[in-house]
Amino acid sequence: MGGMLPSNPPKPFRTLYGFRLKLNKPIIKFLNLQVNMPDITKNVPVPSKFPEQGRQSPTTGKKLLDQVSDAIRLKHYSYRTEQTYKEWIKRYILFHNKRHPKDMRVQEIQDFLSHLAAEKNVAASTQNQALSAILFLYRHVLQIEIEFPTDIVRAQKSKTLPTVLTHQEAIAVIGKMNGTPQLMTKILYGSGLRIKECLRLRVKDMDFGNRQIIVRDGKGEDDRFTILPDSLIPDLDLHLQTVNLIHQKDLKAGFGEVYLPYALARKYPNAAKEWAWQYIFPALSRSTDPVTQKTMRHHADPSVLQKAIRSAAKLAKVTKPVSPHTFRHSFATHLLQNGYDIRTVQELLGHKDVKTTMIYTHVLQRGGLAVKSPLDS
Repeated sequence: MGGMLPSNPPKPFRTLYGFRLKLNKPIIKFLNLQVNMPDITKNVPVPSKFPEQGRQSPTTGKKLLDQVSDAIRLKHYSYRTEQTYKEWIKRYILFHNKRHPKDMRVQEIQDFLSHLAAEKNVAASTQNQALSAILFLYRHVLQIEIEFPTDIVRAQKSKTLPTVLTHQEAIAVIGKMNGTPQLMTKILYGSGLRIKECLRLRVKDMDFGNRQIIVRDGKGEDDRFTILPDSLIPDLDLHLQTVNLIHQKDLKAGFGEVYLPYALARKYPNAAKEWAWQYIFPALSRSTDPVTQKTMRHHADPSVLQKAIRSAAKLAKVTKPVSPHTFRHSFATHLLQNGYDIRTVQELLGHKDVKTTMIYTHVLQRGGLAVKSPLDS
């Protein structure tokens, strides 16, 4: 390199294997910074394995319910689950005169759950929901392992059969509806979707070529395929043309975004405005997303369909209690009546266990379709 190196060269001109380096100003500045930087690995306390021995939560300084929201969103639970869990946790704290949960354990949990069953007369599913919310609080927010409470008054689990419409009743109710609620109800009955699965359908989930609907992130966060009735295709095509006009209008107004799951909005910044990701059944107006605080067009509210179905059932003079889920029950029952095997029905419904689907065989075993009355012999 030529010339002798000084006995004490300045810090930016360190030598590497006896050679003098020629460094530009940004690198010199960076090296000076690194040389003068203190060693941050010294005297760093090692966090304790257990929270009771001093480990701090990354959400330190936040309110308890805000910590619950952070933990739920980290696990990708739905917003509805987040609100439900927070409400049960709030009721649990108020029941014990606003004591902090970290100062309570199994006995207090048992007292609260027994109160729900003995005094509030809640259903077994409601009591289990409250238990799930409280256990989530201790295990995933407070980082305290709680034994599963066993000494509690259990709510009686009802053994009710699902309400099933006949094919004529289902068609009569649908016939008394019109517009978008009618189209949604046809999907519930024709494809066996849950109401939330129907409302969350996006344009990309409709596979017209293969006559199938792709249900994304259903119950249990599982995807599945179900049938797309041929009779629905013309109505769906016309409906999507209308939805596309709404989307184009939103884009011109500077909006047009929809919610994307699992941080896809960060991975694909433009996807939220793409046509493929838009909801098939959007809300009538834009609203502020409670998580991102962005103005978006969410999917339609479930109450819109629920009210429309109740009104149509009255007009059709159907005396059975009819809800959106009734059409899913009817879908499964009518498939079994038509001779399809139970495994096929299980796959279409998205049941993990065939025992869940077996309930529809009990429906088949009652009434004149399976057993002939001796009076008619």
